[in-house]
Amino acid sequence: MESYLHQLLMSGTFRFERLNIAGIDNKAVFSFHGPDMVEEETCLVHADISSGDAYMDILHETVRRGIADRRSVPVVRFADGEYAFYQHSLKCNGLYQQAESEATIKKSLPSHVSALRKLARTGKIAPLIFPGNIKTEEKKYFLFFQTSRKNISATEFLDFLYQNQTMLNRDNYIPFYAVYAYLTSEPFAKLMNGKRICIVSSEYNGDRCREWFERFSSRPFISFVEIPDSYVATRWDTMKAEILDRIPDDTDICLVGAGVGALLVCVDVAEKLSIPAIDAGHVLNMMNGREDKSKGPRLYTVWE
Repeated sequence: MESYLHQLLMSGTFRFERLNIAGIDNKAVFSFHGPDMVEEETCLVHADISSGDAYMDILHETVRRGIADRRSVPVVRFADGEYAFYQHSLKCNGLYQQAESEATIKKSLPSHVSALRKLARTGKIAPLIFPGNIKTEEKKYFLFFQTSRKNISATEFLDFLYQNQTMLNRDNYIPFYAVYAYLTSEPFAKLMNGKRICIVSSEYNGDRCREWFERFSSRPFISFVEIPDSYVATRWDTMKAEILDRIPDDTDICLVGAGVGALLVCVDVAEKLSIPAIDAGHVLNMMNGREDKSKGPRLYTVWE
């Protein structure tokens, strides 16, 4: 049986293309992590989208309108940790503990599937998909790409979406790194001026976060709601009500750091408050001055 990714590529709905975003400079990331990461610049792009800059514009308008119209807009990224989680694998436990056992993963999956369907209807799905993490049957169509990563989990993740009636399309898909690029951009920072941001994460440095935005003469009002640094993906149902109640009602946007649990948090926060809720991950570490927690810089977060 052909994979869902194979269907998307062969139908011409999506293509692989280098994600070009004006002003981004990934050289420092390659210097830190090694040149093999260059293959991750080539990602899945919808046939109707002309460039990485177009995705930046789409995301900016999505967030702007979500704030202005009080609209539920969750934006969630998916990469190796999520891919392992949805395959019931404890390899999801990387920098942080995401699941206690395979049994707890399986028990939590109905909540994740429900959230994925809501995400596909109302927000943006941002999976990391590049020629180095897909299966051989898709790679044969892209022999000009040099691939190095042995983890081929992106194909299985897309099959998981398909099996659970969650389809990618022009409106609900955005490349993984476009989210990082947007959250570290000047347009995002300026949009936040005067807005009420709630950071939902396990760590917060108020002074450093305010300095982050002040670089662009942006002065948002920032609040913080603390969540555990582990097992949010499997225990969200037990903490959900208490955490949602602590988020100020007048919040304009939430930035979330919750690992694999970010899907559940972003979807529920966005739905309850009718606002954008973005899985910020590494960017929150940057805002807190703790890039070291991510083991160095990430692609599409360094600007010229």
